[in-house]
Amino acid sequence: MKYMLLVYLNEQAMSDAERQECYVKSAQLAQDLSTNGKYISAGPLHPVATATSVRVREGKRLVTDGPFAETREQLGGYYLIDAKNLDEAIAIAERIPVARLGTIEIRPVLEISGLPTN
Repeated sequence: MKYMLLVYLNEQAMSDAERQECYVKSAQLAQDLSTNGKYISAGPLHPVATATSVRVREGKRLVTDGPFAETREQLGGYYLIDAKNLDEAIAIAERIPVARLGTIEIRPVLEISGLPTN
């Protein structure tokens, strides 16, 4: 089953040096997951200040700068994995470096027909 691991963290929680170290450790984790057939995709996101939100209300598009909601932790990246079950997804999530400072949200991917395949 595919799981999306959403990485949340206060953007100010790490120094630039800590962030660079986190990127290295995250890439190492992705390599390990790939070796074990669990990796599908992963990537960090630019800071929330670069976000643009789109909503459509009454047929009109509304575009605003920034995230839709303000929170203490921001979505900072993701891993898309293939795990046997939730227990295996949890075991992978706890290995994500940001888990010690932020939150990793685990959500199963709903597979629907009609989507393109790679």
